[in-house]
Amino acid sequence: MDVRLSASLLAGIVLLFHGFTAWAMVEVSMEDRVEVFKGDTAQITCMFTSDDGIGALTIQWFYVLRTGEKQKIYYQDATMQVVDRGTPFTDRIMVNVTAATGEVVLTIADVQIKDQLEFICLVKSLTDGVSEGRTRLLVFERPDFPTIEGVQTGISVHEDTLSKIGSCEVKNGFPKPNITWYRNNAPLRVSDVVKVMPSTTTESSGLFSVSSELSLKVTKEDKDAQFYCEVTYLVPGGTRMTETSRINITVYYPSTAVHVWVESPKGKIKEGDSITFNCHGNGNSPSSVYVIRHEDNEYGLESNMVVLKNVTRLQSGLYECISTDMETFEDLSGNTTVFVNYLDHAVVLPTNMEVAQGEELTATCNALSSLQTHTAWFKDGREVLVGHTLTMKDATFDTAGTYKCVVTVPEIDGMETMANLRVHVKGAPKIIKPEQTDLEESVANMVDLTCHVRGFPAPSVIWTTRDGKVLETTSQTETEDGVQSVVSVEVTSEDLTAFCNASNEYGADALAFNIKAIQAATAIPPKKIRKESSGVIIAVIIICILLLAILGSVLYFLYKKGKICGRSGKQDLTKEKSSKDNIVVEMKSDNTEDAILLGVNGEKLPPSNQ
Repeated sequence: MDVRLSASLLAGIVLLFHGFTAWAMVEVSMEDRVEVFKGDTAQITCMFTSDDGIGALTIQWFYVLRTGEKQKIYYQDATMQVVDRGTPFTDRIMVNVTAATGEVVLTIADVQIKDQLEFICLVKSLTDGVSEGRTRLLVFERPDFPTIEGVQTGISVHEDTLSKIGSCEVKNGFPKPNITWYRNNAPLRVSDVVKVMPSTTTESSGLFSVSSELSLKVTKEDKDAQFYCEVTYLVPGGTRMTETSRINITVYYPSTAVHVWVESPKGKIKEGDSITFNCHGNGNSPSSVYVIRHEDNEYGLESNMVVLKNVTRLQSGLYECISTDMETFEDLSGNTTVFVNYLDHAVVLPTNMEVAQGEELTATCNALSSLQTHTAWFKDGREVLVGHTLTMKDATFDTAGTYKCVVTVPEIDGMETMANLRVHVKGAPKIIKPEQTDLEESVANMVDLTCHVRGFPAPSVIWTTRDGKVLETTSQTETEDGVQSVVSVEVTSEDLTAFCNASNEYGADALAFNIKAIQAATAIPPKKIRKESSGVIIAVIIICILLLAILGSVLYFLYKKGKICGRSGKQDLTKEKSSKDNIVVEMKSDNTEDAILLGVNGEKLPPSNQ
C-alpha cells in the first residue's frame, strides 16, 4: 500500500514538473529579412509569446560577425536596459518592448552598407525557457545615373576584327547593378560578332561601380543604328531600371551612286549670286575624292561642297560631280544643270532733255533681261508712271527735275537696275515768294535772306538795295528747277530794303525784302516784357488807389471842419447877384419832398442854406 502511494506521488510530481516546463516555454518569431535604403532607419521586429510577465524575461540582441561569431549589442531584464558600448551600433540603436502584444522592436538609425548583417533576438524566461529568432538586414543604394560614351572615330565595314562601339558605366550602387547593351531596342547577346566585357569596382564606401564595353562586327545598316545601355538594380521590395542616352556610330562604306545639286540659292539664280554646290555619294568612305567639272573648269570640294562667287550668265550649263575611290580608283558621277538669269543695265534715251514751257516731252527706258521685267518712273521718291515710255504734256517748272527709271524682275527679289533722266524746262525766272518778306530785327544783327528762283537756263541773281547798291552774294547753288541765292546783311539804325533780281534770256523777276530796324532795348521778347511789367503796373495801380483814398479822407475831413471851399458857416443867399461859384442846382428825390441844393463844385448844401 505504501509502495503504490509512493509511486503515485512520484508520477504526479513528474507530470507536474512536465506541465510547468511546458507552461514556461518561450517562443520567438521574426521575419526572414528587412530591406532598407542606405541612410534610412531600419526597424527589426521580434515577436515573442510567454506565460511569464515581462519582468520575468531577459531580452538580448546580437549581430553575427562575418566570422560567424555573435556580438551582443543590447541587454534587458526586469532591473536594467543596457546598450553595449564599443560596437558599431552603440550610438545608433534603440529598443522598444510592448508587453501587451509581445513585441520587441530594434531600431537602427542611419543604416550603412556595412550594416548588412544577420541580427538575433534572444528571449529567456526565469524558468530557463529560451528562444531566439534571426533576421537578415539588407541594405540598398540607388546607383548614379548611367553614362555612355561612343567611339569618336569611324569604323569601316571592311575591318577584319571586332570594333569597339562604346562603353557604359554606372557608379555607386548596392547591391551590384547589372548592365545590358541594346541596339535599336533589341538586347545584344554575346556571339561571334558581338562581344561584351564587364568589370566591377568596389568603392571605399562599399558601393559598386560597374562598367561594360561593347565590340562588334559593323555592317552598313549600323550607320543608322542607335546603341544604348539598360541598367537594372535592386531596391527594397523590387527591381528598378534606367537607360542611358542613345548614341550613333560612324560607319564607312563605299558609294554605289553620286548625286549633285545646288544647295543655295533656292529657286532661280541671278548674276552676282554665289552658288553652293553639294555633291554626295551614297557611301561615306574617307578614301573617296570629289571634284565638280563645268566645261574646261574643275573645282575641288571641301566638306562635299564648293562655292562659286559672283556668277555670270557665262557660267550657265551642265555641272558634273565625279567621285574617285583612291583605293580602287573607280569613278562614279552625277550631274545637274544651272541657268544664271541676267538683267542688263537700264538705258534711258535721251538722258538729258530741255523743253520749253507748254511743250511735250517723251523718253524711253529699256533693259535686256532673261525674264519678264517691270519698269516704273520716279521723281522725288514718288512713282509718276509705269511703263517703258515716259510722256508728259504741257511742261511747267514743276515738270523739271531728275526722273529715275527703275527696271525690276518680279520673279527674283533684288534683281533690278536703274538710270536717270534730267529734265530742264526753259522759261523766264520766277521767284518763289517766302512766307515772310517784311522782317523786324535788332540793330547790329546779321540777317540771311534767301531767294529761290525757278527757271532755265539757270537765272542770274543780283542783290541790290533801294538806292541801287549791289550786295555781295553769300552763296548761290543750283537746284532741280533753278537756283537758290543767299545774301547776309547787317541791320543798321535805318530801315533797309533788299531786292532779289533774277534774269535769264527769257525774262526777269524781282522780290523785295523789307527789314525794319529796332533798338536793342525794345528787342526784348514781348512775353518777357509783359511778364516783368505786369507786376509793376498792378503795384502802381494799388498804390494810386491807396493815395486817392487817403486824399479823399483828408479833403472830407477839411470840408467838415470848414477849412476848404470858403465855407465859414451859413452863406447868405439873399444877395441880388450870385457869382459863378454860387450856382445852385435843385435836385429832387422820388423818396422825399425835400430838395437838395448842390454847389457848382458838387458840395452838398445843408437845408438851412436852401
